Amino acid sequence: MKKTLTTLMIASAAGMASQANADMVSTPVAYEVAGQAYEGVLVYDDSVTDIRPGLLMVPNWMGVTEGAVQKAQNVGGSEYVVFVADMYGKDIRPQNADEASKAATTVRGDRAMMRDRVNAALEVFKAQAGGIPLDVSNIGAIGFCFGGGTVLELARSGTPVQGVVSFHGNLDTPDPDDAKAIRTPVLVLHGADDPYVPEEQVQAFKEEMRTAGVDWQLNSYGGAVHSFTDPTAKMPGQAEYNPVVAERAFGAMHRFLAESMSK
Repeated sequence: MKKTLTTLMIASAAGMASQANADMVSTPVAYEVAGQAYEGVLVYDDSVTDIRPGLLMVPNWMGVTEGAVQKAQNVGGSEYVVFVADMYGKDIRPQNADEASKAATTVRGDRAMMRDRVNAALEVFKAQAGGIPLDVSNIGAIGFCFGGGTVLELARSGTPVQGVVSFHGNLDTPDPDDAKAIRTPVLVLHGADDPYVPEEQVQAFKEEMRTAGVDWQLNSYGGAVHSFTDPTAKMPGQAEYNPVVAERAFGAMHRFLAESMSK
Protein backbone atom coordinates (compact mmCIF):
# COMPACT_ATOMS: atom_id res chain seq x y z
CA MET A 1 0.00 0.00 0.00
CA LYS A 2 2.81 2.37 0.92
CA LYS A 3 4.61 1.59 -2.35
CA THR A 4 1.41 2.18 -4.33
CA LEU A 5 0.82 5.52 -2.61
CA THR A 6 4.38 6.62 -3.32
CA THR A 7 4.01 5.64 -6.97
CA LEU A 8 0.78 7.63 -7.24
CA MET A 9 2.43 10.68 -5.66
CA ILE A 10 5.32 10.51 -8.11
CA ALA A 11 2.94 10.15 -11.04
CA SER A 12 0.87 13.07 -9.80
CA ALA A 13 3.95 15.26 -9.37
CA ALA A 14 5.13 14.36 -12.87
CA GLY A 15 1.71 15.27 -14.24
CA MET A 16 1.75 18.65 -12.51
CA ALA A 17 5.26 19.35 -13.78
CA SER A 18 4.16 18.47 -17.30
CA GLN A 19 1.17 20.79 -16.98
CA ALA A 20 3.38 23.57 -15.59
CA ASN A 21 5.67 23.33 -18.62
CA ALA A 22 2.82 23.00 -21.11
CA ASP A 23 2.56 26.76 -21.66
CA MET A 24 6.29 27.36 -22.13
CA VAL A 25 7.00 28.33 -25.71
CA SER A 26 10.41 27.72 -27.30
CA THR A 27 10.58 29.23 -30.77
CA PRO A 28 13.67 29.22 -33.03
CA VAL A 29 14.48 32.65 -34.46
CA ALA A 30 16.65 32.81 -37.58
CA TYR A 31 18.74 35.90 -38.27
CA GLU A 32 21.94 37.03 -39.95
CA VAL A 33 25.09 38.76 -38.78
CA ALA A 34 27.57 39.94 -41.43
CA GLY A 35 25.94 37.64 -43.99
CA GLN A 36 26.20 34.54 -41.80
CA ALA A 37 23.14 32.57 -40.64
CA TYR A 38 22.38 32.35 -36.92
CA GLU A 39 19.53 30.81 -34.95
CA GLY A 40 18.60 31.70 -31.39
CA VAL A 41 15.62 30.54 -29.36
CA LEU A 42 12.83 32.67 -27.90
CA VAL A 43 11.49 31.27 -24.61
CA TYR A 44 8.48 32.47 -22.63
CA ASP A 45 5.33 31.42 -20.78
CA ASP A 46 2.49 31.77 -23.27
CA SER A 47 -0.17 31.60 -20.56
CA VAL A 48 0.86 35.05 -19.28
CA THR A 49 -0.30 37.85 -21.56
CA ASP A 50 0.99 40.78 -19.52
CA ILE A 51 4.00 42.61 -20.91
CA ARG A 52 7.21 41.43 -19.25
CA PRO A 53 10.89 42.37 -19.00
CA GLY A 54 13.29 40.54 -21.26
CA LEU A 55 16.53 38.67 -20.67
CA LEU A 56 19.11 38.13 -23.36
CA MET A 57 20.78 34.88 -22.31
CA VAL A 58 24.18 33.81 -23.62
CA PRO A 59 24.73 30.10 -22.87
CA ASN A 60 27.97 28.34 -21.98
CA TRP A 61 30.52 27.22 -24.55
CA MET A 62 28.24 24.45 -25.85
CA GLY A 63 26.06 27.15 -27.39
CA VAL A 64 22.38 26.74 -28.22
CA THR A 65 21.37 23.34 -26.86
CA GLU A 66 18.30 21.70 -25.34
CA GLY A 67 19.96 22.20 -21.97
CA ALA A 68 20.38 25.93 -22.62
CA VAL A 69 16.72 26.22 -23.59
CA GLN A 70 15.69 24.35 -20.43
CA LYS A 71 17.81 26.72 -18.35
CA ALA A 72 16.12 29.67 -20.07
CA GLN A 73 12.72 28.23 -19.17
CA ASN A 74 13.76 27.80 -15.55
CA VAL A 75 15.28 31.27 -15.28
CA GLY A 76 12.51 33.09 -17.13
CA GLY A 77 9.45 31.31 -15.78
CA SER A 78 6.44 33.61 -16.00
CA GLU A 79 8.49 36.70 -15.06
CA TYR A 80 10.65 37.20 -18.15
CA VAL A 81 10.77 36.65 -21.88
CA VAL A 82 14.16 35.10 -22.66
CA PHE A 83 16.15 35.00 -25.89
CA VAL A 84 18.93 32.41 -26.06
CA ALA A 85 21.60 34.00 -28.24
CA ASP A 86 23.56 32.12 -30.88
CA MET A 87 27.20 33.23 -30.70
CA TYR A 88 28.64 30.75 -33.20
CA GLY A 89 26.34 30.54 -36.21
CA LYS A 90 23.51 28.19 -37.14
CA ASP A 91 25.83 25.56 -38.60
CA ILE A 92 28.16 25.47 -35.58
CA ARG A 93 26.70 23.30 -32.83
CA PRO A 94 29.50 21.76 -30.72
CA GLN A 95 29.02 18.09 -29.87
CA ASN A 96 31.83 17.75 -27.33
CA ALA A 97 34.26 19.77 -25.23
CA ASP A 98 36.93 19.92 -27.95
CA GLU A 99 34.50 21.40 -30.47
CA ALA A 100 33.11 23.79 -27.87
CA SER A 101 36.60 24.94 -26.91
CA LYS A 102 37.46 25.64 -30.54
CA ALA A 103 34.27 27.61 -31.15
CA ALA A 104 34.52 29.60 -27.92
CA THR A 105 38.22 30.35 -28.40
CA THR A 106 37.52 31.72 -31.88
CA VAL A 107 34.97 34.17 -30.51
CA ARG A 108 36.91 35.09 -27.37
CA GLY A 109 39.97 35.75 -29.50
CA ASP A 110 38.17 38.55 -31.34
CA ARG A 111 36.37 40.75 -28.82
CA ALA A 112 35.10 43.13 -31.52
CA MET A 113 33.41 40.19 -33.23
CA MET A 114 32.06 38.97 -29.90
CA ARG A 115 30.53 42.37 -29.22
CA ASP A 116 29.06 42.59 -32.72
CA ARG A 117 27.41 39.19 -32.38
CA VAL A 118 25.95 39.72 -28.91
CA ASN A 119 24.67 43.18 -29.83
CA ALA A 120 23.10 41.77 -33.01
CA ALA A 121 21.31 39.12 -30.92
CA LEU A 122 20.01 41.86 -28.63
CA GLU A 123 18.58 43.79 -31.58
CA VAL A 124 16.94 40.65 -32.96
CA PHE A 125 15.41 40.05 -29.53
CA LYS A 126 14.00 43.58 -29.39
CA ALA A 127 12.54 43.16 -32.87
CA GLN A 128 10.31 40.31 -31.63
CA ALA A 129 8.32 42.67 -29.40
CA GLY A 130 5.45 43.12 -31.81
CA GLY A 131 4.39 39.49 -31.54
CA ILE A 132 5.22 38.70 -27.91
CA PRO A 133 4.59 40.42 -24.55
CA LEU A 134 8.10 41.92 -24.32
CA ASP A 135 8.90 45.26 -22.69
CA VAL A 136 11.73 46.49 -24.93
CA SER A 137 12.52 49.29 -22.50
CA ASN A 138 13.30 46.75 -19.76
CA ILE A 139 15.85 44.22 -20.99
CA GLY A 140 18.78 42.73 -19.10
CA ALA A 141 21.48 40.26 -20.11
CA ILE A 142 22.73 37.13 -18.36
CA GLY A 143 25.39 34.62 -19.31
CA PHE A 144 26.99 31.41 -18.11
CA CYS A 145 30.72 30.59 -18.29
CA PHE A 146 31.67 31.67 -21.84
CA GLY A 147 28.34 33.49 -21.88
CA GLY A 148 29.18 35.30 -18.65
CA GLY A 149 32.27 36.78 -20.25
CA THR A 150 30.22 37.64 -23.32
CA VAL A 151 27.60 39.70 -21.48
CA LEU A 152 30.41 41.59 -19.73
CA GLU A 153 31.71 42.48 -23.19
CA LEU A 154 28.19 43.59 -24.09
CA ALA A 155 28.38 45.99 -21.16
CA ARG A 156 31.88 47.14 -22.12
CA SER A 157 30.60 47.92 -25.62
CA GLY A 158 28.47 50.66 -24.08
CA THR A 159 25.09 49.10 -24.81
CA PRO A 160 22.50 50.51 -22.38
CA VAL A 161 20.66 47.48 -20.99
CA GLN A 162 19.03 47.45 -17.55
CA GLY A 163 21.54 45.11 -15.95
CA VAL A 164 24.16 42.47 -16.74
CA VAL A 165 24.71 39.27 -14.75
CA SER A 166 27.67 36.93 -15.24
CA PHE A 167 27.50 33.41 -13.76
CA HIS A 168 30.95 31.78 -13.34
CA GLY A 169 32.22 33.70 -16.35
CA ASN A 170 35.66 34.87 -17.40
CA LEU A 171 36.38 38.40 -16.19
CA ASP A 172 39.37 39.35 -18.35
CA THR A 173 39.28 41.84 -21.19
CA PRO A 174 42.01 43.01 -23.62
CA ASP A 175 41.50 46.68 -22.77
CA PRO A 176 40.30 47.54 -19.23
CA ASP A 177 39.73 51.14 -20.32
CA ASP A 178 36.70 49.91 -22.27
CA ALA A 179 34.88 49.65 -18.95
CA LYS A 180 34.55 53.43 -19.02
CA ALA A 181 31.82 52.91 -21.64
CA ILE A 182 29.68 50.75 -19.33
CA ARG A 183 26.22 52.25 -18.81
CA THR A 184 24.54 49.46 -16.89
CA PRO A 185 24.77 47.90 -13.42
CA VAL A 186 26.92 44.76 -13.35
CA LEU A 187 26.63 41.68 -11.11
CA VAL A 188 29.27 38.95 -11.15
CA LEU A 189 28.48 35.61 -9.47
CA HIS A 190 31.80 33.86 -9.00
CA GLY A 191 33.00 30.58 -7.55
CA ALA A 192 35.76 31.48 -5.07
CA ASP A 193 37.70 28.31 -6.00
CA ASP A 194 37.20 28.53 -9.78
CA PRO A 195 40.53 27.39 -11.31
CA TYR A 196 39.66 28.98 -14.67
CA VAL A 197 39.16 32.44 -13.17
CA PRO A 198 42.13 32.83 -10.81
CA GLU A 199 42.35 35.42 -8.06
CA GLU A 200 44.62 37.63 -10.19
CA GLN A 201 41.85 37.93 -12.78
CA VAL A 202 39.31 38.72 -10.09
CA GLN A 203 41.48 41.49 -8.62
CA ALA A 204 42.13 42.95 -12.09
CA PHE A 205 38.37 43.01 -12.72
CA LYS A 206 37.73 44.82 -9.45
CA GLU A 207 40.32 47.44 -10.29
CA GLU A 208 38.83 47.81 -13.79
CA MET A 209 35.38 48.44 -12.34
CA ARG A 210 36.63 50.86 -9.66
CA THR A 211 38.71 52.86 -12.12
CA ALA A 212 35.77 53.17 -14.53
CA GLY A 213 33.30 54.12 -11.79
CA VAL A 214 30.90 51.31 -12.67
CA ASP A 215 27.89 50.34 -10.54
CA TRP A 216 29.13 46.82 -9.85
CA GLN A 217 28.80 43.92 -7.45
CA LEU A 218 30.76 40.68 -7.11
CA ASN A 219 29.52 37.73 -5.06
CA SER A 220 32.26 35.20 -4.36
CA TYR A 221 30.91 31.83 -3.23
CA GLY A 222 33.17 29.74 -0.98
CA GLY A 223 33.65 26.12 -2.00
CA ALA A 224 32.31 26.72 -5.52
CA VAL A 225 34.28 26.11 -8.70
CA HIS A 226 33.49 26.67 -12.37
CA SER A 227 30.02 25.84 -13.80
CA PHE A 228 28.35 25.71 -10.38
CA THR A 229 24.88 26.24 -11.92
CA ASP A 230 25.25 23.42 -14.46
CA PRO A 231 23.75 20.06 -13.31
CA THR A 232 25.81 18.24 -15.96
CA ALA A 233 29.16 19.58 -14.67
CA LYS A 234 30.93 16.71 -12.90
CA MET A 235 34.64 17.53 -12.72
CA PRO A 236 35.49 17.78 -9.00
CA GLY A 237 37.70 20.74 -8.19
CA GLN A 238 37.37 22.18 -11.69
CA ALA A 239 33.83 22.42 -13.05
CA GLU A 240 31.15 21.03 -10.77
CA TYR A 241 27.48 21.62 -10.03
CA ASN A 242 26.77 23.03 -6.59
CA PRO A 243 23.00 23.14 -6.00
CA VAL A 244 23.24 25.21 -2.81
CA VAL A 245 25.41 27.87 -4.43
CA ALA A 246 23.32 27.77 -7.61
CA GLU A 247 20.19 28.58 -5.61
CA ARG A 248 21.97 31.43 -3.84
CA ALA A 249 23.27 32.81 -7.13
CA PHE A 250 19.92 32.71 -8.91
CA GLY A 251 18.36 34.39 -5.88
CA ALA A 252 20.98 37.13 -6.11
CA MET A 253 20.25 37.51 -9.82
CA HIS A 254 16.52 37.93 -9.25
CA ARG A 255 17.06 40.53 -6.52
CA PHE A 256 19.54 42.43 -8.65
CA LEU A 257 17.27 42.46 -11.70
CA ALA A 258 14.23 43.46 -9.62
CA GLU A 259 16.20 46.48 -8.42
CA SER A 260 17.85 47.46 -11.72
CA MET A 261 14.69 46.99 -13.80
CA SER A 262 12.59 49.11 -11.47
CA LYS A 263 14.68 52.21 -12.10
